[in-house]
Amino acid sequence: MHSFFLYLMSFLYVAAGINHFVNPKFYLRIIPEWLPYHSAINYISGACEILFAILLIPAMTRSVAAWLIIALLIAVFPANIKMCIDYYNYNNSYFWLTVVRLPLQFLLIWWAWIYTK
Repeated sequence: MHSFFLYLMSFLYVAAGINHFVNPKFYLRIIPEWLPYHSAINYISGACEILFAILLIPAMTRSVAAWLIIALLIAVFPANIKMCIDYYNYNNSYFWLTVVRLPLQFLLIWWAWIYTK
């Protein structure tokens, strides 16, 4: 079961990373305005998700990859907050999903932390 969740995590981060390249407009909208180089941030974060997901698979790099995923999840948290605020301000019917996503980030951090050992 431990291996199943490891491969699931890796797959989800690869898929999310690819989505940064396939659907960049979604990510560009949620990057906070105070950050420069939105396109670069989008593509770099997508590439990091793919790279870190791949590095999760070999036991030799798993711990480092898990710590890098945790750092990435913390780094993108302001985008999740911005998305939540924007959805609230625009009365978006999916606002509730953005609220649920905020604590979900902590669950994702915990999930990655399992593989830091």
